[in-house]
Amino acid sequence: MTDEPPFTLVEPQKARAAAQRLFEAVKGALSEVLPTADIRHIGSTAIPGCLTKGDLDIAVRVPVDAFPAADAALAKMYVRNEGSIRTATFSAFEDGASDPHLGIQLAAIDGPSDFFHLFVDALLSDPELVEEYNELKRAHAGQAMAAYRAAKDEFIESVLAQRRATKSGD
Repeated sequence: MTDEPPFTLVEPQKARAAAQRLFEAVKGALSEVLPTADIRHIGSTAIPGCLTKGDLDIAVRVPVDAFPAADAALAKMYVRNEGSIRTATFSAFEDGASDPHLGIQLAAIDGPSDFFHLFVDALLSDPELVEEYNELKRAHAGQAMAAYRAAKDEFIESVLAQRRATKSGD
């Protein structure tokens, strides 16, 4: 998307508070529709000390056999994120009218796209990783969103690969 605004950072404490309020409301609504789903606040606003562009990301994790019904239920509540991939075990939704902007990632538990919570867990357990992530964000502030997303994807993959290597070495 070439007409996308550049990557910008906002005041993290205010953004985190706004995201948490919205998360609680959305989690309540999602829990009514998907009572057995694992619903988690993910993304930068879920991590103390992490710089953020101020949006709210939520991971909704369901067993693979419940994925089609969960996907259909979310499609009735939100618009699909057309800029995201969609597979038999992953789909993304958004609400650009919410404040802050809301993104929902639906993933089948243990599927190939069920990693968002693992990245958050890694950052929550390692302040040095948070600072590395913040440096990446500072370096891309004011730059094209696509460049930031590419660098972020590479960073996330690196963190997850390191976690997998550490776990396999235990």
